[in-house]
Amino acid sequence: MFSGLIGHRGTVISNEPAPGGGRALVLEAQGASDEDAGVKDSIAVNGVCLTVTRVDGDRLSFDLVPETIERSTLGTLRTGDVTNVEYSLRVGDRVGGHFVYGHVDATVAVLSRVPEGQGERVRFERPAELAPMIAEKAFIAVDGVSLTVAAVGNGWFEIALIPETLARTTLARRPPGSRVNLEVDPLARYAHQVLAGAG
Repeated sequence: MFSGLIGHRGTVISNEPAPGGGRALVLEAQGASDEDAGVKDSIAVNGVCLTVTRVDGDRLSFDLVPETIERSTLGTLRTGDVTNVEYSLRVGDRVGGHFVYGHVDATVAVLSRVPEGQGERVRFERPAELAPMIAEKAFIAVDGVSLTVAAVGNGWFEIALIPETLARTTLARRPPGSRVNLEVDPLARYAHQVLAGAG
């Protein structure tokens, strides 16, 4: 489990095809040595919970199975790309964002971005199947970053990004037309399923 507060970045060393339609991803991950990252650890990469398969200093390897590739943007990562990296929460850690599972619901397009105050206002697609779970002032994770929904409309939602988020995450590098990983607030997902089942 994660908090959506991104403290580290990773740089893609390689992302090669693997047998059966998967891929083998290797990152140079900031903080891996300090966090004592090991094989079998869960680490979120751009909001996707992955299992470490090999550690070589700060270089971490992961297997991307077809399910991960189909539901996220990780299959499109190229050598040199920068990613958000979050190490899993430990008991007693402060949770400053919201609980993020690393189970991506969809990839969505960045529709627009405009300056707003010291930060930016960014508009994303709001898929119809997820729309009931994306509400104004609710939590959402975009590429693993815990954010608050600033506004919603027909087919879109907006986030107000502060300078700190722009500086510490990859969201400053997502121009209109690019795609990001989206995870709705788990509480909203569960509430929606309960209500849907009650009908």
